[in-house]
Amino acid sequence: MAFLTEPEPERGAVLPVAPGISRIVAANPGPMTYHGTNTYLIETKDGLVVLDPGPDEPAHVDAIVRATGGKVDLILLSHHHHDHLEATPALVAATGARTAGYRICPVASFTPDIPLDDDATIAGMTALHTPGHASDHLCYAFAAPDGTAVLFSADHVMSWNSSIVSPPDGDMSAYFSSLKRVLDRNDSVFLPGHGPSLAEPQRLTRALLFHRFERERAILARLGRAPADTAGLRDALYSQTHPRLQKAAERNVLAHLMKLESEGKVTRSEEVWRVA
Repeated sequence: MAFLTEPEPERGAVLPVAPGISRIVAANPGPMTYHGTNTYLIETKDGLVVLDPGPDEPAHVDAIVRATGGKVDLILLSHHHHDHLEATPALVAATGARTAGYRICPVASFTPDIPLDDDATIAGMTALHTPGHASDHLCYAFAAPDGTAVLFSADHVMSWNSSIVSPPDGDMSAYFSSLKRVLDRNDSVFLPGHGPSLAEPQRLTRALLFHRFERERAILARLGRAPADTAGLRDALYSQTHPRLQKAAERNVLAHLMKLESEGKVTRSEEVWRVA
């Protein structure tokens, strides 16, 4: 797949992305976050919106407050994972802004002021429930001031890498459906939760979906030769994966197996899986 790279961004800087949209990249780089979480500043007719405050890092929150002058009308959340959500209380305290996110949050520590359902509209955006990476994952569709059809794709479709789907909150069947949903749209650009913007996003989305289909074929072929546990399948299918990503790879394998099990294609006995 043709993933994108970019130079490490300046920390704390406001980086223009599109007309009326900029980002501040948090200093939380890693194998799951690339250079860090993208916090988006979005100018809307209803005021300034901050999408995904990021990790609980005081320097990052300070950068958001400096960039906005503390005048934030709304804080939007794409999903509950800590690298997107944790800075929310500090940003609320600094700005007094209301929060909005999916109506069911898997973590008890956060309840959005404005609960959103699928296809809800807020601040000129449309929330699209796209579970898979996370059960509460939302993408946000937005028409930029120049008319560009933007989809804030968060961790559903990223430009730099594929997403982890880790059960039980992650669901591979839902992820397939959510990929098909955004593939059927006509957005001009995806703005992901990590990494650079993605032009012609349907090409990569189609490749991600094909990659997942091929991974399932490989799992079924491997189990057709002999039963195996998730670690054995991981070692067979992800032999070139960096050691730091081995656990994530095994979670993806489990998510695929659970999808195949729900379809009646595989069965398991304790930790061992076999073709049905």
